[in-house]
Amino acid sequence: MDEENNLQYVQYHSSKESTYLAAIRQLISNDLSEPYSIYVYRYFLYQWGDLCFLALDENQTMLGVVISKLEPHRGGPNRGYIAMLAVKKEHRGKGIATKLVRMAIDIMIERGADEIALETEVTNTAAMKLYERLGFLRSKRLHRYYLNGNSAFRFLLFVKESAFNSRLGYDEDEDQEEPELPPSA
Repeated sequence: MDEENNLQYVQYHSSKESTYLAAIRQLISNDLSEPYSIYVYRYFLYQWGDLCFLALDENQTMLGVVISKLEPHRGGPNRGYIAMLAVKKEHRGKGIATKLVRMAIDIMIERGADEIALETEVTNTAAMKLYERLGFLRSKRLHRYYLNGNSAFRFLLFVKESAFNSRLGYDEDEDQEEPELPPSA
């Protein structure tokens, strides 16, 4: 319980689908530009519901949600993914999004994430600042990524040094020899 804001942060559980799913869909559809079908929500919530968190006020009204997953990425690192984050407009700037993202990051790290990825629209400066404050780095620009034609930035948070090194092409297990220098003239 967040006493200052009188908020409760809870982990999603499938037993509460009838209570929370409609509110999750409404909140996300109000804030994000992508029109997600019920199947997209169920894809994440059925498999990784324990990586999703909700912010509720004293009346159990949903003020914020983060939806995440964790799985091996292309046979490589164990990648966490923040798929959706939304906070009701009138409750932004109170630390709700930061708390939700930190909760998702913490549980993904606890479960062995090597890195955590996400995308956000290039026009969403508030989200980009939030992720950068939390240690995420801009990885690449994805042109016309969203259905509305907007581009996105992919952000990565390297949790383990091995994930960062693999991005650089460095293998910790290889013996690194000093490069041979040409004879001076």
